[in-house]
Amino acid sequence: MTQEYRLHLQIKRVENGQHLATSDDLPGLVAQGRTVAETVEIARDVARKLIESYREHGDVLPKGLQAMDAETVELDVPVGV
Repeated sequence: MTQEYRLHLQIKRVENGQHLATSDDLPGLVAQGRTVAETVEIARDVARKLIESYREHGDVLPKGLQAMDAETVELDVPVGV
């Protein structure tokens, strides 16, 4: 069974018009994309690889990274109007 984690991202628009994501929950996570959605998807892939690396090396996961309850998902999504 796959474990899912809650990951809070900070996403800001950078000078070249792209979006840059980082996370205080998972140090080392940096992702950049053309849109917010693309940036989130890339950030998920980077987070997955970082978490796998922690596990493979027997390292303790960062405290900010919290396992999700499989029954409830909370999500903040941007809505352009």
